[in-house]
Amino acid sequence: MFFRKARTILGTCVAVFALSVDSFSAIDISEFQAYVDSVVPGARYGLSVRSVRSGNEIANIRGAEKFTPASTLKTLTTAAALHFLPLDYAPKTVMRLNGSVNKKVFSGVLGIRGEGDPNISGRYFADPFHMLYAMVDSLRAMGIDTIRGRIDLDTSYYTGPWKAEHWRKNFYDAWYGAEIAPLGFNDNCVVVRVKPGAKAGEPGIVSVVPDVGYVVINNRLTTSNGKRRKWTYAMDPVKPEITIGGEIGVGVDSAQMVLPVRNPIGFFRAAFMHALSDEGIVFVEDHAIPQGIEIRSFAYASAPLLSLLDEINQRSQNLHAETLFRNMGAQVAGEGSVAGGWAAERRFLTEMGISPDDFEVWDGCGLSPKNKLKPSTETKLLRTMARHQKGRYYINSFAGPRVGTGGKRMLELEYPWLTRFKTGFIAEAHALVGYVFPMDGDTLAVAMYLNETGGNTDAACKAVLDSLWTRIVLATSDNYASLMELKQMWLDAQNVRGLFQRLDHFSRLLIGRPYRLGPMGESYIDSYDSKPLVYIDSVDCMTYVENALALAVSPHEDSLFSVLQRIRYKDGQIGYTSRKHYMLMDWVGEGKFARVLPMPGDTSVVRTMPKNEFFRSKGLKYLVNGKPAADPIMDLRYLPYQKALDWSRKAYKGPMMVAGIGFVAKSEKLDVTHTGFVVLRPGDKPRLRHASSVRKKVVEQPLQEYLVSRKGKLPGITLFEFAQP
Repeated sequence: MFFRKARTILGTCVAVFALSVDSFSAIDISEFQAYVDSVVPGARYGLSVRSVRSGNEIANIRGAEKFTPASTLKTLTTAAALHFLPLDYAPKTVMRLNGSVNKKVFSGVLGIRGEGDPNISGRYFADPFHMLYAMVDSLRAMGIDTIRGRIDLDTSYYTGPWKAEHWRKNFYDAWYGAEIAPLGFNDNCVVVRVKPGAKAGEPGIVSVVPDVGYVVINNRLTTSNGKRRKWTYAMDPVKPEITIGGEIGVGVDSAQMVLPVRNPIGFFRAAFMHALSDEGIVFVEDHAIPQGIEIRSFAYASAPLLSLLDEINQRSQNLHAETLFRNMGAQVAGEGSVAGGWAAERRFLTEMGISPDDFEVWDGCGLSPKNKLKPSTETKLLRTMARHQKGRYYINSFAGPRVGTGGKRMLELEYPWLTRFKTGFIAEAHALVGYVFPMDGDTLAVAMYLNETGGNTDAACKAVLDSLWTRIVLATSDNYASLMELKQMWLDAQNVRGLFQRLDHFSRLLIGRPYRLGPMGESYIDSYDSKPLVYIDSVDCMTYVENALALAVSPHEDSLFSVLQRIRYKDGQIGYTSRKHYMLMDWVGEGKFARVLPMPGDTSVVRTMPKNEFFRSKGLKYLVNGKPAADPIMDLRYLPYQKALDWSRKAYKGPMMVAGIGFVAKSEKLDVTHTGFVVLRPGDKPRLRHASSVRKKVVEQPLQEYLVSRKGKLPGITLFEFAQP
């Protein structure tokens, strides 16, 4: 039947989702909390989900409480930087020659000013010395082979404490806690490689890469039998000294670890001196030589802002976040410091209409456990940036399944491009924030936090967040595979031209598709019917017509979803109350995609459609323009049964045509109870294509055959002609 009580003719055939309704009832978020409690008991969970289109928050669990964000604080750092800094912004390193050149000797002061470029490294180049060699090549291009005087490093771009405060002590001994400086080299880290000696009892072999003669290794590693891997390391808190101890088995090939370097300015100086030597330039230190006037300057930049954003949001590089945080402070607040960076962010938040008091910021990367924010405010930030004029760059900088820090997360998602996110983790704090892209064209800003995780394992905490995030992705893009299948059908039929020809092609293409009553609903958008928004694995009579029509009239594959919604819903506003529940009154009567075809010998009756009763049975109100309304009255025009049967027995004499057909209901409360396509070809009798509840699939049969089977059960038929919207 075409109307499953709630919608008799569309026969339970339609439902999708509302572009204007913000509801998350298809996912019971109370189940989220129960799931968290069962898997990671004792952890404090926070959630906010916000529609980017409307700005409404559609899910909230402790959204107004403050949580430790870990690395998801980087979303604020990068948002403010993208807002204030031009897209071609690139941190500079400036080299100035103050003195004179005589023959091939430069006498004076060679000054190098650092402005926070974190990429004087091998990150974008084959050699970590690439940028330093470029600087040295500038000197060689001037014919210089000797520098006599001194090399001054200008670090005034950063003020206040450079070393991040409030981090846990062990962070400073890890690569992700490398010291911050306006001049740096190789991420301010080295690779320490360990190898066994030739035989047990001999010292192990320890080397540093890149070795510029700066890092001192105290080698206490010994070689043992077998494949023991029990080496240890200890770092001097101030000096660039690393002690390697323990044992390494003679059967071990080699191993390595990345460790930070103390005093990155000294490391940069040593690396620059190394580059001079490599390129054959001699340096003779002589402090007696005066500085002189500036005769030449050069500026170098390794990567622009968008590359920095990728490193920060996709790969969660703390050094990059900290330098960008301070650089932004210098550019916007006039102070390259934590205080300057936070001042710039407060200004940004205020300009965006977001309360800065909802954030507590102590660094740019999120390593400080003192950083705090509210989930609801985080989604406000994400929503603001999604609508920002540079929003696409912001979203594209986020990680995702198989991308960046999401490389090993949510790999089961068949369509990983439906979400982008930023991960976060420090001790007892896990976070996941970012975007989910539903099929309705909205974007959802999502923020999830687990704090105070106690004895729960890190793996369990990540699994909880990934599982709940995946639920949101799947619920809001329910059966995305069907949309992909429809798109492929459209692409395969680009050579089929003409509305009737395309209707014929697609309605025939779906023959054999299984029948199932009411295969679709409003998914996550509306609380009444949470079935998928688009579903093509099976169809009923109405969704068969709607899918074929959408395929036929859509101007391109990417418009399929929106066309489907305009076919199904009044003005494309997805929601149960805006469905076109009555076939002739609502669906055809709207006049946008079809109109009734007059037939010789047809007649009409007046029927009142009991919409108030219908909606009341669902616990809803029938409203027109937001106000209660009386039941609508319609003129139901149709060809009486016997005349329809006679017409179906005759060969068609007009031009080729594919029309819609509605089988009129006997009940005064309905207009039609079934629908399909009538294929009219010159010289042939009319043929019916429809999703048959009797045969349990889409079939084609003579219209006459079907009408005979319905003798005494229907007053007649209505034909309607489709239109190209």
